[in-house]
Amino acid sequence: MYMKKSYLFLADGFEEIEALTTIDVMRRAEMPVATVSINDNARVTGAHGVIVTADEVIAQVDLSDAEWLICPGGMPGASNLAACPKLTAALVAQAQAGKNVAAICASPAVVLGPLGILKGREAVCYPGMESGMKEAKVQYNQAVAIDGNIITGNGPSAANPFALAIVAHSAGEDVARRVAEGMLLYEGHYHFYF
Repeated sequence: MYMKKSYLFLADGFEEIEALTTIDVMRRAEMPVATVSINDNARVTGAHGVIVTADEVIAQVDLSDAEWLICPGGMPGASNLAACPKLTAALVAQAQAGKNVAAICASPAVVLGPLGILKGREAVCYPGMESGMKEAKVQYNQAVAIDGNIITGNGPSAANPFALAIVAHSAGEDVARRVAEGMLLYEGHYHFYF
């Protein structure tokens, strides 16, 4: 199964569960995916003090031909992502080309919403941050929203279904189900997302 490389972006203050779960699930599905630091170096500190060494640094990576561009949440991680011009330009270009973009927790409201990426799209975010998604069709009673090439999640507890939705979209439902079963995530917990 060939697919392009995906990129998950790390900024100081990122939500560790959302970032690391997504990377882990995608790699279990054998999807090529790299973590990308938006800092000047590969070292990034999460919202809860977990230090991660990213695979790549944004200044040195070509984002123009990605399978997915993925933004985890966390504060001030999401705000730091939103303040990165190379990332925001890449997200807009990816979305305008109809290619895949995913964000979870604060990032749908803090990163994607202000860029206009969620205009007219069903989306979720961390509860209480919906004002950042004024142009979206905000969904209040679900953890993950899938609207074509845009996937959003509402917070840390949605990390597994969010990641599995990404896998299902690109690698197929059978692969997502195999990964979920290997992680002991049973049918009732994830079938809604693909």
